[in-house]
Amino acid sequence: MIKVALIAHDKKKLDLAMFVKEWKHVFQRCELYATKSTGTILEEKIGLKVHKFESGPYGGDLQIGAMIVSGQIDFVIFLRDPLTAQPHEPDVSALMRVCDVHNIPLATNLATAEALVLEIEKKLG
Repeated sequence: MIKVALIAHDKKKLDLAMFVKEWKHVFQRCELYATKSTGTILEEKIGLKVHKFESGPYGGDLQIGAMIVSGQIDFVIFLRDPLTAQPHEPDVSALMRVCDVHNIPLATNLATAEALVLEIEKKLG
């Protein structure tokens, strides 16, 4: 099963929820992981099963990073808010670096997220 991490900064959570709802037919065939509040929104609003970690500022980004390092995540969609300073920016940077080091596809905006979902859909057959 394809394993996808879904993360969104506060101002991007609605965008991610709408995106996941649009592509629910793909995401419901994947194993999903998310930071706490993002995962809760996706479960409650979209009805998907999501493995939840801590919120980003409490280490959730790092928990997902650890899964990437151990080969347990295939794709990451992380809708970042580039216009708002994040108190846990070092964790965000570390997660992005881990994706690069381990060659994990990472989408940070809706355009690249759509490209990733099309690839996931293709892999699912």
